[in-house]
Amino acid sequence: MNRLKTTLLLSLLTVLMVLMGSAIGGKSGMIFAFVMALGMNFFSYWFSDKIVLRMYGAQEIGEHDHPAFYGMVRRLALQAGLPMPKVYIIPDESPNAFATGRNPDHAAVAATQGILRILTPEELEGVMAHELAHVQNRDILVGTIAATFAGAISMLGNMLQWGAMLGAGRSDDEEGGGGLVGSLAMAIIAPIAAMLIQMAVSRSREYLADETGARICGRPLALASALHKLHNVGRMVPMEGATPATAHLFIVSPLAGGSLLQLFSTHPPMEERIARLEKMSRCGW
Repeated sequence: MNRLKTTLLLSLLTVLMVLMGSAIGGKSGMIFAFVMALGMNFFSYWFSDKIVLRMYGAQEIGEHDHPAFYGMVRRLALQAGLPMPKVYIIPDESPNAFATGRNPDHAAVAATQGILRILTPEELEGVMAHELAHVQNRDILVGTIAATFAGAISMLGNMLQWGAMLGAGRSDDEEGGGGLVGSLAMAIIAPIAAMLIQMAVSRSREYLADETGARICGRPLALASALHKLHNVGRMVPMEGATPATAHLFIVSPLAGGSLLQLFSTHPPMEERIARLEKMSRCGW
């Protein structure tokens, strides 16, 4: 069900992208939007992992650097039937973790010093199994595509808004461009819709990663306990330098903020995630 929902949401983003291009310049605009999306996705696919790891100062480790943690990841990767990913530690006391990379053969998992400090070995296993579940489910690629489309639509919205204000949309052109009011409406509504769709994609994949991760490690309640800790401590110790553009990568939101920010979060409500894991445990999954 989560996979079907993700496919439908990504299709909606594609349609929205085409509509934005059409509003800017008719058929020519549609082609421009399509080419821009391809270029952005190509760049994100090949380089986004390196960018985000560098952004957070992640340091690659080997087995000799942190035997227990590295060995845990290797064991979980074997249980999941995945190649061994690169392992990184982020020098930050905010407890969090994420996975990145373009596919299972070129994946990386990263954990902060804070998460290694506060979680029990069983809870940490649950977290790393969740991150490997993202790799197994190809969520890295899905999340990158959704974020790239949302960013491109936002960029096109700015172009459309300026074009409308400068008179480019005063009347319907021969290629099918919209009027001024329609262009301004599209420029405002489309980026908001794209953001909401991206959030829905991300939330759907988080639920799936929780379920898959619990099956990989065999301890749904350990992951539930870890999420409870991360949620509570993370709000008190937000991650330094965290940005909305990369927030969807982390197991819990790294951003500081109140209830309004949580409403527009790329992560599902923590209470619901924990409840689903507890139900898995009761049902014997």
